[in-house]
Order: sequence, then structure tokens, then C-alpha cells
Amino acid sequence: MEHNTTFPIKNSELATLRDEATSYLKGVQWDQGLKAKNRDKNGKDESILLYLSKATGNGPATVTSVSKTVLGLKKRLLPDSVAIPLHLNEALYALQEAITMGIWLRDSYYDASGLSSLNERKSSLDGSQRREFDSKQHTATAFMLYGMACNVLYHLKPRASDDLSVLQNKFAGIPELSLLSPLKGISCVLFYYDTYLNHPEIITKDKDVIDFTVVYFEAIIAEIQLRLRSLEYTEVITDRTYKLENSEFAVSGWENVYEGTAVSVEFNKIQFEEIVGNRDAKHFARRLTERLMSYDFTTKKNPFQELGGFMPVFMGYGIPGTGKSMLIAAIATRLKKHCDNLEIPFLFHPMPDTLISTFQGGSAEKMVQWMKPLQDPTRLIFAPIDDAENNLQERTAQGVSAGVKEVIGVFLRYTEGAYAVNYGNSSIGLFTNLPEMLDKAVISRVQGRFKIDGARTIPDFVDQDYLWWRKLEKTMPGFVNMKDPSDYKYLSEQGLAKNLGEILKATEKPSEERVLEIYEESEDKFKETEHLFYAELYKNIQKEFPFFSSRDIRNIQSAVSLRLTDFDLPGEWFEHPDKYFKQDYDTKFTMLQELMQANMKGLNFSDIRRQEVVRYLDNVATIADTDFKRKVDQRVHEMNVQMEARKQFEEED
Repeated sequence: MEHNTTFPIKNSELATLRDEATSYLKGVQWDQGLKAKNRDKNGKDESILLYLSKATGNGPATVTSVSKTVLGLKKRLLPDSVAIPLHLNEALYALQEAITMGIWLRDSYYDASGLSSLNERKSSLDGSQRREFDSKQHTATAFMLYGMACNVLYHLKPRASDDLSVLQNKFAGIPELSLLSPLKGISCVLFYYDTYLNHPEIITKDKDVIDFTVVYFEAIIAEIQLRLRSLEYTEVITDRTYKLENSEFAVSGWENVYEGTAVSVEFNKIQFEEIVGNRDAKHFARRLTERLMSYDFTTKKNPFQELGGFMPVFMGYGIPGTGKSMLIAAIATRLKKHCDNLEIPFLFHPMPDTLISTFQGGSAEKMVQWMKPLQDPTRLIFAPIDDAENNLQERTAQGVSAGVKEVIGVFLRYTEGAYAVNYGNSSIGLFTNLPEMLDKAVISRVQGRFKIDGARTIPDFVDQDYLWWRKLEKTMPGFVNMKDPSDYKYLSEQGLAKNLGEILKATEKPSEERVLEIYEESEDKFKETEHLFYAELYKNIQKEFPFFSSRDIRNIQSAVSLRLTDFDLPGEWFEHPDKYFKQDYDTKFTMLQELMQANMKGLNFSDIRRQEVVRYLDNVATIADTDFKRKVDQRVHEMNVQMEARKQFEEED
């Protein structure tokens, strides 16, 4: 649902609620239900479950104090420390602020939904009004706890360890979650949180407090998500966004706009020099890393966006086995290296293989969860989609699942439209063997595209072999008893191009037959140096390829703009980050402008435009024709097999 209203959360209003939040940390009272006490132990750590179920014994409910427990942890873990250790203090502070946020959201829901009025007349409500009151109490409690959990993750997820698997394996789940009222909800959540903290196997060092708090409140969010369909009177939640002033934190319906919970995925370390061929792809990848690194965290802008040299969505395509996965790893490797050197947070965020759900609406929810971290302005983000045709397949094709259609719908909204927030710090890369199978609307979002064609020349094949056998030679010197090329130095042809002009210098006219015919017809009417030539060309291309639209023309224009910023960042900028990367935005922008002006000397606009138009239109035709050609080739192959089988059958007779 599109959120059409944003309400500010003022810090002054939160200040008045902080005492109430602190009181909950000092003490709450909760009596476990029978279901929690007798919880099934299958597949879980029985000692922890037993500990949870007997937390209050058989007597009356007792007061639980999270603040006292944290102080007790300080004495147990660091008995010689005078002050509260930083991690314990951070966790306690984050929890206090999160509870304050939850209370604010509770009060906001009370007022917006009419629950405040019902509460004032609680003693005189009739049956239907009482049911409405109870139902709104449940929703208010769920929203309070949800906002509280999101705020905890906002504060602590960046502080948590990358690997939380040990604590996740120890975590035995949430025995129960009460939504009967806000007081019972917060009491229940803090009771089990406190009980876990007191278990000696859960917290073994002070950093565990932050890590476990993240694990616990992620589980709270998951638990509330499971109950969303049972909640009523949610309209005043789903039609608006609440945003904290002077902060990136916001709650938009049941979705956390600041989705700072994604963790960078591990990847193989690959250097560009290890990729054979693919000059176009490697050049684009290098430019991508340089542009992402130029992002300014203070202004949350990228100077390359303003100069027209940044593409938030790009595509690499080619036949299987030409190096798509290696290229993904190489981009991630280079970005991670630069980010580590500059102490910049980096997120490698590939699309998961398990995105498509069998439940209606489930795929859209998963896709939103995957897309939301791309709006996090505090990190550089590379989000590759390998085998993109699996999840972004043409929607009109026969047999395409509802899940794929849901995924595409979310992708389109988040890459161009009301949800399409891009600060210049994230880029989505589509990598596919079958570009012709991608949805046409998805392809239209692609602003940069390059072919990944692998080894193509004699030096390429020599180097591909060299990368293989040099490992044998290193292990067993002299084992590879073959003669080296007399006039070629290994890997000398695998260097990065200085600019795209080197790669496209032979691109004069289209290579696709249909495009070439249209191109030459347009040449008969106008010269390539006339603006009318391109108007005529686009008009005729659209007749031949009806899906060619104004967005394709904008993509061509973006490609031309990218060529104007197709220059190397000086190596000394990387060696001495203070000279560029750590400068303020205006200084970086001015420095890039100077490089751009120097780069434009000797460039010819009409030549660049022609090259990019030819390149783009060839790609359009290739994608349009490949599916048909594949079907024809398959049918020819089947006929040849049938003819050969018939021939052999007749010879045997």
C-alpha cells in the first residue's frame, strides 16, 4: 500500500515519555501462561526452554527489572570494571529509546483510531463498542511493540556482530507474546528478554548483550508479522509514515523504512586481473566502484549523480560460462577493499534464491524486505541479481507464477516511482544468460548494459590456460614442460581499458541486420550530424520494435552522459584519501568537474552519440531476436536428430 502522509516524531514529544519508558526498565510484572510453561521442546535446547518455563516458579508473578539485570551482568562479566561497559550501556540506552518510541506510536494510534475516546468511556461501552475497544487495544499493542523492535534494530544492528548464528542457535524462541493491552505487551516482552539475559549460556561476554538484543527483537518482529492478518482497525497505521526528526528512522505501516538489518553476504575474493576477456564488462565494473566510492555521507549525495555519470540499475549479459559470477565477486572485492581502507560501511546484498513464495503476497513481502536496505544512506551497497531471468521473467509468458509478477511489481516501484529513493550509494546489477527472457518493463529500467562474452582472442585463451597451469607450476616447478609464447607476455592483454572509446572504436554502424537496414534508411534522409537523423531513426525503430519507448531514449541519453564522465580517478586519491574521498561534497564536485572538462577535450559529441545509439539498438534487437532464434535452432536440432535416427534405423534394417 502506498503511504501518502508523513507525520513527524518530534524529539521534544519523546522527552516527555522517557520517564514512563524508564519505569518499565526498572520493573515490570508478568505471570506466564500455561502454554508457555508447558512449551514443546522438540528440536530446541531443552535446558533453556526448561529455564524459561520455570522462570517464575509456581508462585505469584514477581517484578522483573532489566536495568538491575544489566548491572548484574556487569558484575558477573567484568567484576573489576568501575563503569558500566560500553556494550551493556549501549544496549540499555537503545532499549530505553525504543520503548519511548513504542509509547509514542501507541499514543498516536490511540488518538488517530478513536481508541482514546473509547478508553475514556470504557465503563459505559456496550457489547459492540467493547469488542471494538478490545480489538483496537490488540492493534495498538502490536504497533507499539513493532515500532519498539524496529527502533532497537535501528540503534543496535550496526553495532552487532556480522555472524549471529551462535546466539540464534541458542535462542529458543519467544514462549508467548501478549497483545491484550500495551502494558501486558511490554511486560511480556521485557520479562522474557530479562529471563534470557539471566541465563548463563546466553550471555558469556559483554558484546553478547548487543548481539542477543538484536536476535531477540528480530524474533519479536517476526512474531508480530505472523499475527498481522488477525489485527483489525489498521487503516491509520498502513496509510501513513511516522518519521523521527533529524534522523533516518521511520516506521511506514508495518514496514521499517530504515531497514538497517541486512548483513553483508560472504563472497569469494576475485581480482579483475583474474577475469579473462570481458574488457567492456571490466571497464564498466571499475567505473561503478569509483562512482560508488564518491558518495558523500554528510550530504547523502553523490557528485557523479549530479554530473550524470551514475547508474543505479545496470545489466551484464552473456552466454553461460563467460564470467558473470566472477565479475560479481570482483566488483564486491574491489568495493570491500576500498571501503575497508577508507573505513566506510559496505553491504554486499545479492538477491536470495528463496525469494519466490508459494503464499499469495509472500513474494512481494520478501522482495520489499530485500529492496528496503537499498535505501539505507549510511552504507555503500552493491546488490547483484544473478540469473535474473529466474525472478524477473517476462510476465506475459505462459506459465509465469504469481510470485514472479509480485517481485517484478515491487522492483518497478522501487526503481522508478514514489519508492525509488537513491542517494547515489547503491547500485543493482542484473546478470543473466537470457536477457530476452527478462520482463520488458524491467529491461527499460536498465540504464547501463554491457556484454559478458568471456575469452574471444588468442591472448584470451592463452591467459585462461595460464591462470590454470601456473598453480601447478608453483606447486611442482618444472612439471609444466611446455613452451611459452615467444612474443606475448602472460596477462598483458587483460588490463583495464583507459576509456570506453578504446573498446568501441570500431563501432560505426549496427551489427544487427534489422537495425542496420533502418539505420541506413535514416542516413538516406539525414546526416548523422543532424538532430533529425536520430528522430527519424527512433521513429523507424519504434515501428519495428513496438516496445521501444521514451524510456529507452532516456537510457541512451544517460549512456552518453556516462561517457562524458568516463575518466580515471587519479591513483593518488586512493593512496591519500584526504585529497578527495574525505573532502566535503562541494569540493569533490568541483574536482570532478575539472576532470570532466579535461576529459571532454578531444571528444566529439556526435561520435559518442552514434556509438551509444548503435550499441543500445543492437542490444534491443539482440534481445528481441534471440528467443525466436533459440526456438528455431532447437527445432532444427530436433529435426536433425530425428533424421539421423531414421537414417541409422534404416541402415540397421
